[in-house]
Amino acid sequence: MARIKFGVYLLLLALVLAVSGCSNQTSKKTASATGGKTTGLSADEISNEAFKDLFPLQYNSYLKNKKMEDTKYGGSVKRSKYDPDKEPLLPILFNGYGFATEYNEDRGHVYALDDIRDVKRITDKSVGSCYTCKSTAVPKMIKEMGDGYWGANFNKDIWPKGEKMGHSPIGCSDCHDPKTMDLRVTRPSFYKALKAKGVNLSNPTKNELRSYVCGQCHVEYYFAASNSEVTFPWTNGFKPEEMYEYYNTIAKKNGFEKDWISNVSGTPVLKAQHPEYETHMSGPHGKAGVSCADCHMPYERVDGKRKISSHWWTSPLKTMQTSCGQCHGDRDLDKLKERVMEIEDTHINALHEAENVSTSSHYYVNKMITSGVSKEKINQAQEFVRKGQWYWDIVAAENSAGFHNPQGSMDSLRVSIEESNKAIRLATEELVKKGVSIEELNKEIEKVKKSVAAEKVNEKKKDHAVNNYFPAQAPVVPTPPKK
Repeated sequence: MARIKFGVYLLLLALVLAVSGCSNQTSKKTASATGGKTTGLSADEISNEAFKDLFPLQYNSYLKNKKMEDTKYGGSVKRSKYDPDKEPLLPILFNGYGFATEYNEDRGHVYALDDIRDVKRITDKSVGSCYTCKSTAVPKMIKEMGDGYWGANFNKDIWPKGEKMGHSPIGCSDCHDPKTMDLRVTRPSFYKALKAKGVNLSNPTKNELRSYVCGQCHVEYYFAASNSEVTFPWTNGFKPEEMYEYYNTIAKKNGFEKDWISNVSGTPVLKAQHPEYETHMSGPHGKAGVSCADCHMPYERVDGKRKISSHWWTSPLKTMQTSCGQCHGDRDLDKLKERVMEIEDTHINALHEAENVSTSSHYYVNKMITSGVSKEKINQAQEFVRKGQWYWDIVAAENSAGFHNPQGSMDSLRVSIEESNKAIRLATEELVKKGVSIEELNKEIEKVKKSVAAEKVNEKKKDHAVNNYFPAQAPVVPTPPKK
């Protein structure tokens, strides 16, 4: 596995020391963003355009999010994650789930409604929770519908209601009180999760809110088994191992065990979402008190004299002088960028290695099932597969290419590879007993990986993940414990 170079470790240490002064806005009482005046807007205003004339500089900055640009490891162009230079094995790893049908790179917030409306993962069975971080209408909708919002039918109930309300894509009212423009959290799941974690939310500082408003959506979550409510697995902590433990205990006790069953291995799998907040808070910048806004909404002068917070939510590498430069100075930004790219290169290499091993582990378990290996051994191997995929996906689904927490992300990928290899070793021992040729098995695995990658139609890629040698699998019922 690729290793982080010693110089990168030194960079992390330097970052912790350098950024400790980035955020000094810790006043317990925050003055209104409008200087004590009110905007004249209704408290229920949800149209982004309603703020246009009142805050033209910020609004024009927000419109920059329409710009689409591809980058080495991310970007904002609507590209499939299945592309050869991205992650072509995803139709295998997510086989049996909607993410194996369509999974695209994220675009700017202004496209949130377009993308959720068009993506093929939305079906007639989709629920209101799928809409939660896409529309400005959500807070008002939850207020009107209560807990009935979460499980309401997306196509029949939620989308038409949002259109009738005049919804906008993620924007002004999601983070600001329309009357005072004070920062606020509008998604109840966020505060529920922090309270369960024991965080005192009675009087958050402005600097905390500058991360909270982002963290209410840029997080790992699942839909509660009882009512499909968006729920965050934070009771034990933000780290991958702490969230995994939550899923195996608290979530399971409450009826949630999995997101889906893998068609390839019959494994009950967890799908990680986009845990930027958890990863950042566990990383060097988050621990040093740097808020999300410090890096992604740097101050800028837009008319030659007025200074505003940028509302162009993009990579700090595109705005280094104002984002990174506010703490690191502007003399060594080129060197800093080189070091960031080194972190990302190392991270992506390890990510692809973990992804490849995780994929193979699914096929080894598939062969265990078709070869008549005992249910007990299959279940044991499936737990290794489940864990290996989780520790890979919690990194793959995060959108900083490893930078939010370089050491933590690399450690997670290390665990992923270890767990996936445990499944392969266990399977190998059992398959050899059954007379299965491991050499032939490995050749068939490589064939199916190439077949999936070679399919030109993205929706059909998933169909190549199973074949006569690797037939689709139903879940294996665990062996009852001995009395």
